[in-house]
Amino acid sequence: MKRALAGLEAEQLRQALGVDAPAYRARQLYRALYAQRICRLQEATALPEALRRRLEAEWRVGWLEVAATFTSADQTRRALLRLDDGRTVEAVWMPEDSRDTICVSTQVGCPVNCAFCLTARMGLERNLTAGEIVGQVVALCRAFGGGTSRRLNIVMMGMGEPLLNLENVLQATRILVSGEGMGISPRRVTVSTSGIIPAMAELGRQAVRPKLAISLNASSQQQRLALMPIARKYPLAELMEACRAYPLRPWERLTFEYVLLAGVNDTDADARRLVKLIGQLKCKVNLIPLNPGPEIHFAAPPLERVLCFQQIVRRAAPCFIRKPRGQDVYAACGQLRRMMA
Repeated sequence: MKRALAGLEAEQLRQALGVDAPAYRARQLYRALYAQRICRLQEATALPEALRRRLEAEWRVGWLEVAATFTSADQTRRALLRLDDGRTVEAVWMPEDSRDTICVSTQVGCPVNCAFCLTARMGLERNLTAGEIVGQVVALCRAFGGGTSRRLNIVMMGMGEPLLNLENVLQATRILVSGEGMGISPRRVTVSTSGIIPAMAELGRQAVRPKLAISLNASSQQQRLALMPIARKYPLAELMEACRAYPLRPWERLTFEYVLLAGVNDTDADARRLVKLIGQLKCKVNLIPLNPGPEIHFAAPPLERVLCFQQIVRRAAPCFIRKPRGQDVYAACGQLRRMMA
């Protein structure tokens, strides 16, 4: 199979064109791939015909194929995307009046094994390439329409732990936010982590990076360890220290995501402990009542319990209740597992 151009940056494209090709040809190809989102190399009409033919001998565009889609009653769409090696991965399209949000995956499966997440039941198959990450955005925009860069949000919160695939996540981010590429504002791209502390530090050193969200889900080390085995390697106290050290940009807040599990981590005492954890941080909190699934032996709290929890957390930071999207087609947070119904 020919090699894919999707996911390559300008200097890599220059090498693909050949060392004798001037640098501006690589920039033209870059714009054709990511701004124009061409499907075939013959559509890159800024390049001379002879150069296009030479490229086609060894290269293809390489965007992903949508193998199946599942549409929720709320119009959220879960897409199953086929990869070159025959594996599949999922992404989710969430339309709203003022914007569209695409939730993309960064790995096939996930190695982190959170107790409340269906994706964890898959284990890890492999990392996605930068082209496969960007390709999810292109495929869903093409399949479902709309999605202009001005009103498109990208959240890397699908399958996988993004910070265990940091190099490809960063390369994909540079393409997504490049003015000559996808042209999405860095303020509209977010990556979520379970708390991979060394990779958080590396992310913070990058000039071009997504916003950071931390999947917290517990108010004590003992509680977090029971829900998220990664807490054994990266304890809660060390994670919070890494959050305090993280270099926020002037316009930026950390986001803490907290999956609420009835009778497990949803008490007033939990909320007060959470307030103490985040009280000195520039942050916001998203509360996520559990999205159900087979083999998940937890339940979501009743709304009144969620509202009580929210009121306490608001003493420390802005706190929002995440509206579930696509639960009926297994498209909601923690539900991605390639379910075929």
